[in-house]
Amino acid sequence: MMAPKDTDISDIEDDDLEEEPGEEIESAPPLEACEEREINRMGLKKKLIKSGSGYETPAYNDEVIVHYVGALVDGTQFVSSRDGGEPSTIKIGHGQVVAGLECGIITMRRGETALFTVPPNMAYGASGAPGVPPDFEVRFEVELISWFSVIDVRKDGGVMKKILSKGTGNDTPGDLDEVTVKYEVMLVDGQVVAKTPEEGLEFCVKDGHLCPALPRVVKTMRRGEKAMVTVEPRYAFKEQGRSAENGFSAIPPNATLSIDLELISFKSVVDVLGYMSVLKKILKEGDGPSANEGAVARVRFSGLLEDGTLFEKKGFDGDDLFEFVIDEEQVIYGLDRAAATMKKGEISIVTIKPEYGFGNIEAERDLAIVPAFSTVVYELEMVDFTKEEESWEMDTHERIKAAETKKEEGNVLYKIGKYTRAAKKYDKAMDYVREDDSFEDNQMKLVKALKVSCWLNNGACSLKLDEYKGAINLCSKVLNVESQNVKALYRRAQAYMGTSDLDLAELDLKKALEVDPQNREVKALHKTLKQMQIESNKRDAKLFGNMFSRMRKDECMGSKKLKLESQEKEKGKEGAVSMDMETPSISTAQPCDAMWVDSS
Repeated sequence: MMAPKDTDISDIEDDDLEEEPGEEIESAPPLEACEEREINRMGLKKKLIKSGSGYETPAYNDEVIVHYVGALVDGTQFVSSRDGGEPSTIKIGHGQVVAGLECGIITMRRGETALFTVPPNMAYGASGAPGVPPDFEVRFEVELISWFSVIDVRKDGGVMKKILSKGTGNDTPGDLDEVTVKYEVMLVDGQVVAKTPEEGLEFCVKDGHLCPALPRVVKTMRRGEKAMVTVEPRYAFKEQGRSAENGFSAIPPNATLSIDLELISFKSVVDVLGYMSVLKKILKEGDGPSANEGAVARVRFSGLLEDGTLFEKKGFDGDDLFEFVIDEEQVIYGLDRAAATMKKGEISIVTIKPEYGFGNIEAERDLAIVPAFSTVVYELEMVDFTKEEESWEMDTHERIKAAETKKEEGNVLYKIGKYTRAAKKYDKAMDYVREDDSFEDNQMKLVKALKVSCWLNNGACSLKLDEYKGAINLCSKVLNVESQNVKALYRRAQAYMGTSDLDLAELDLKKALEVDPQNREVKALHKTLKQMQIESNKRDAKLFGNMFSRMRKDECMGSKKLKLESQEKEKGKEGAVSMDMETPSISTAQPCDAMWVDSS
């Protein structure tokens, strides 16, 4: 083992370092072979002897496997791991070696050999060590063989994960995901107290398994990752322990566990709408982007009740693939929304609650009847889809034509009361003509008319949906380009009435009547506004009348109280002169004014 150190890496003050201890300054180029450089502001120097591979370096808490030789500046050795033949394992940041050596190691790459010159303040300091005089500079030649990354899962040392084998990809499981793991749980003496079958065990992360630490650790792992996890009692079985089960011994109270853990695989589960009402479990990942609204999807699926009853099946057994347009209400809403998130080739299980399925009605399908209020489950494969052409893929003439088409589709939906879908169509139409710079001068008049029409119609949708702020915003956009547009003034006034901004509604309606004095709808709305203003004034009068009435009553009560206190004082004075003289008290307080009393 190495001689005791004098300075721990945690002793280094933040003021002394602008970069992490031992970290090479980012702007500095990589060291060349035989080049030496000072690598921190405390005087630590590094000379590269042999370059390593890759780009990763160890981090704090990691366990590094190294060979090192420590010597004085004159070459006198005082410590060497090579004497025993076996490399040393050092846990970075735990004070097992001097701070300068730790700071140096975390700059190294796998297979690298370097010589570090360590100043006394990062070595053995004023106390020295066996073979090292006080306040001496020392040198360490270090070969970084390998290391294990160690993660403090709970950030308090209670659950430590040492990565034995890295997984693949960048994804890690979430709370809703279903994971398959393999593990062996041991006590500190090596006794096995739990173990999965060889093929592993599946569970949902949010439901937990074994002990509180396990799902937390699994959420940090990638597919195929293997790790050794140390779990303190507070995150295991605490003081209760666990009785013997499945042929394994009991876990005693306050036992620390070692878990040899592998994440074999996991199935991602997506909360499609955010309400836990449409859940998509991905069985097979797809490729490329997901389908967008308006895409023509070609799918095969099976629909089942929760008891396994098959009620419909499309695209199997030689049948043509089922084709539908996303966001056109051609399938139930939950299935439509799930399909919109899928990639080509993806296969998923989609579980849909009744409110986003067939609702409260009994639905007759191809193979069976779906009872009212049924949760349904679809196994859905997105075989292919054709995305709706994006605006940037079109020339200006095509964009104008597409905008007109979307606007007309919105008008049809508005007329049948599909206001939310109509609003989406108007938004999509606007996407095609939003950028003015790309249109020619002779197209700008038509583009402006399209924008005004879409804003007005979208504003009408917002009014129908009681989204008054949205309606105000959309009508204001119209008025920014056509300040006397009567429809925009009329609809914005309606929205202001919805938000009880009656004065602003009055201004819009007066302006509309100035432009079109005979407009019946505007005049009728103005009449409705006047009635609302009268009722509002009555409510205000009543409110303030009640408030002032209470204030007047409080004043009257205060006056009476002061009068009584004054009379009591006078009586006290009179009693002091003559105990047998008694004068009846007569109140001079004025009665409360009737006009302040709430008589309604």
